[in-house]
Amino acid sequence: MLLPIGDENTGRRTAPIVNYTIIGLNIFVFIIELVQGDSFILRYSAVPYMITHGGAVPPPRVIDHQVIRDLPGPSPIYITLFTSMFMHAGWLHIGSNMLYLWIFGDNVEDAFGHLKYVIFYLLCGLAAAFAQIAVSPDSPIPSLGASGAIAGVLGAYLVMFPRNRVRTVVFLGIFFTITMLPALIVIGVWIVMQLLYQFESISATAAQSTGGVAYMAHIGGFFAGLILTFFFRPKQEPREPWERYSPY
Repeated sequence: MLLPIGDENTGRRTAPIVNYTIIGLNIFVFIIELVQGDSFILRYSAVPYMITHGGAVPPPRVIDHQVIRDLPGPSPIYITLFTSMFMHAGWLHIGSNMLYLWIFGDNVEDAFGHLKYVIFYLLCGLAAAFAQIAVSPDSPIPSLGASGAIAGVLGAYLVMFPRNRVRTVVFLGIFFTITMLPALIVIGVWIVMQLLYQFESISATAAQSTGGVAYMAHIGGFFAGLILTFFFRPKQEPREPWERYSPY
């Protein structure tokens, strides 16, 4: 298992004010969740059934001998595609997501520029939501989290900074070590694991009926980020003729 805890920022030219703002918004919304509880979470998370049925509330269901009834969402229901990007299911969920965004988002924002980064982040979040809805359009399970949008940020980082060194905790059973690894390996291992988990979850019908990690959202956001990066990244400045050759 690999856990990134930092990366190289020597080439960064601007302050990542948008990235800091997104992190702040996620923390602010999480505090609202803690104060208002399940009613807020059920109303503003994205429920695939509601999205594909025009806002209709899914029928009651029984989980662990308890009858679960969903609450109607805002109007139009598609607002939840955005609100759910800033919501989290617990301390570990928000902690891990914000760690990844803190590490990888600043370099991507620096490369794109502030405005483009906002648009890119939201588009990746939408792509992640639609990917999850596509594989489970009738699911009544609320989906929430910044993971899909952050997966898009990882995709952009992989395209633009594959050789950047990432300070990583490597877990070897009960032992661990901290080392520097190229982003290509750290992010590459991450997306391979998401693909494997999604493959395993296809047959896990019990897990799908009671919730769990939305791996398809991670995959959808990541590949959306890979593709969008080629449209959002700045064009390289043409080099002078003498810079095109390596003298010897």
